[in-house]
Amino acid sequence: MLPYPILPLEKAKWKGTPLPIAYTTNTYYNITVDRTETGFQMNMVLTDTSSSPITHTAEEYDFPDKLYEDYRPDSRAFGMMDDDGNLIAAIEFEPEEWSNRLRVHELWISDRYHRMGIGRALMDLAKEEARRAGNRMLILETQSCNTNAIGFYLHEGFTLIGFDTCCYANNDLARREVRIELGWEVH
Repeated sequence: MLPYPILPLEKAKWKGTPLPIAYTTNTYYNITVDRTETGFQMNMVLTDTSSSPITHTAEEYDFPDKLYEDYRPDSRAFGMMDDDGNLIAAIEFEPEEWSNRLRVHELWISDRYHRMGIGRALMDLAKEEARRAGNRMLILETQSCNTNAIGFYLHEGFTLIGFDTCCYANNDLARREVRIELGWEVH
């Protein structure tokens, strides 16, 4: 049972609300791309980095994640508030009409509320929206070093559909932070 109900987050009230997305990990997916005579060889291998943990905080980015960004005009967000009205979880998604997919832009749960089924409930809401809208895929982006998130998405039935080795900076491979695209086929 969820600790609080999931409610729509009205754009007028929640637009620009920052999401304090942060994590530390002792693992990452090491991605290598090698050109061969007949094409390319890509490997993505879970790698231990406990001697040098990877930490990312909302403060390190010039543009922290926020709800209802201007470049996402058709997005919808849902969330959960505690008894004091503080946002403790949120999901935001938007249709990609040109590809008939629904893209999850944001998924955040406050650390205190992890492992309570909130992430699954929010993802179920997005899956149901994709079904209702007749989308063919539910897609999202995460990073090769956000292995907890990747594990959650894999558990939710997502699979790797692509990656971008220079999305965040020209040295994403060296930084161990490669954009990973995951997708869930709507059925």
